[in-house]
Amino acid sequence: MEEKDLKSLNIRTDLVTDIIPNVKTNIIENIYEKDNIKVSNITLDKESAKLIGKKKGIYTTIFFEDITDKDNYNKVLNILIKELHKIISKTSLKKDYTSLIIGLGNIKSTPDSLGPRVIENIIVTKHIYDYYKSLEKGYKITEAFAPGVKATTGIETSDIISSIIKLEKPDLLIVIDALASDSIDRVCKTIQITDAGINPGSGIGNERKEISYETLNIPVIAIGVPMVVDAVTIVSDTINYMEKHFSYNIKNINNPINKLIPSSMQNYLKEKDLNLTSNEKTYFFGKLGNLTNNEKRSLIFDVLTPIGNNLMVTPKEVDFVIDKLSNLISTGINNTIHEINI
Repeated sequence: MEEKDLKSLNIRTDLVTDIIPNVKTNIIENIYEKDNIKVSNITLDKESAKLIGKKKGIYTTIFFEDITDKDNYNKVLNILIKELHKIISKTSLKKDYTSLIIGLGNIKSTPDSLGPRVIENIIVTKHIYDYYKSLEKGYKITEAFAPGVKATTGIETSDIISSIIKLEKPDLLIVIDALASDSIDRVCKTIQITDAGINPGSGIGNERKEISYETLNIPVIAIGVPMVVDAVTIVSDTINYMEKHFSYNIKNINNPINKLIPSSMQNYLKEKDLNLTSNEKTYFFGKLGNLTNNEKRSLIFDVLTPIGNNLMVTPKEVDFVIDKLSNLISTGINNTIHEINI
């Protein structure tokens, strides 16, 4: 397999499932669906990991539409707990392992505050164990910390974590961070879990030191949710949606139902196989219409970047959604580690 320079494709993402479609690989993706939630499981060996610019390991990705109502929240939570149990069970941890939970990010920046907000709801027990020398049945020794960001502390985050690990000697490190995606469909609707560790800020080009088994010598599980996309992604995805919208209108031009429903209320994505012909693409978009997705992204990148308009964007309701997501992840971690039902 030939290694692909992903930087040439202007892909700004932390999600393995975003990268694979852009590279010709033999990577096997196992997918299952439950309660309208899709789960992808990918295992990267050394060769395939190098090919897509990631570390080898297990990458589990949970895709969902909504967690703002109780029903959907609980469905996603159950799958999150199940997948966390699976990935932890593949480590060689003893039964009563001790855990350090780290929330990466900047609490003062809402899209980057996922990690610190998760830490606020983690059940911490180390201080209780230190005092009583025992815990109630089902609970494990757990510590939690939000180290902030280098721009605030002046200290490399991985150095802070390394120092804590040398002092406290936990058996397992769980790291939570906000991610970037190259698809607007993924933002706030995806959770990636991996045992490969993390490079904070890699998705937005602000890469910090690696946090992984190789650098810390204990198992590291990283949990992340994409909270931002760049303007290139938004423009590119919008062009693709326009193509599907035009295709839908062409297919349904004589459908009497559509005459009663305003076009702004028609969810055209519910219909499958919405593709324009080459001539239709040229008719609607001119020469732009027949560019590949990577060519379109590259063009948009070249247009926006020199003038400083390739902004990182987050949804307007991010304050509300991040509260739900942080509660979901903290509850998932609490239930998984402590083997209790919260």
